[in-house]
Amino acid sequence: MLLVGLTGNYGMGKSTVLPMFKKFGVVTIDADKIVESLLDEKNVLEKVRGLLGDKVFDKDDSLNKKKVGEVIFKNDMLRHSLEDILHPLVFQRVKNFLEKMNGKNKIAMIEVPLLYERGYEDRFDRTITIYTKQEIALNRLKKDGVDREEAILRLKAQLPIEEKIRRADYVIDNNGTTEETMKQVEIIYNKLLQETEDGNNKRTRGIKKKLS
Repeated sequence: MLLVGLTGNYGMGKSTVLPMFKKFGVVTIDADKIVESLLDEKNVLEKVRGLLGDKVFDKDDSLNKKKVGEVIFKNDMLRHSLEDILHPLVFQRVKNFLEKMNGKNKIAMIEVPLLYERGYEDRFDRTITIYTKQEIALNRLKKDGVDREEAILRLKAQLPIEEKIRRADYVIDNNGTTEETMKQVEIIYNKLLQETEDGNNKRTRGIKKKLS
């Protein structure tokens, strides 16, 4: 199974492109959704409280994710510490899921927002970066109800998109129409499929070794 890491900066279209690959039969995993489920688990919430304190919890003891964002995107140390709590758990869930697949599918794709920031690229056989101009990303986020200042704060916490483009094996330009993006997805899917058939397509270090 070819393991592909899908990334890009905030608002640039990761969650739009991932389902496109799924239409071609790629196994897709959204790391953000795994994080959401982890943040409902008692033992994880206790670790979050230990790190960030009671201020990020509401009166009913539920986690206020907006408050979490306000805290961690203004403090790099706290953000990295929270990532250190969550990311190993995410990759363990990914490993468990892939093991259940039992090699039935040729390609698995994991959406990982901080793939390059945290040095996770060597966990994957191939990486894809999705990009748009920042202003387009901000306008799309605004339509989704995301405050511009909050969006800029999150973008500043990520590597410049030019650096992610430079590091990627494949790049998707998501500045245009949905149809234009879909055409690029199809081309990349066919290339990935060809790589699985060619063999000898693994990086020196892959997710299977890292997670074992």
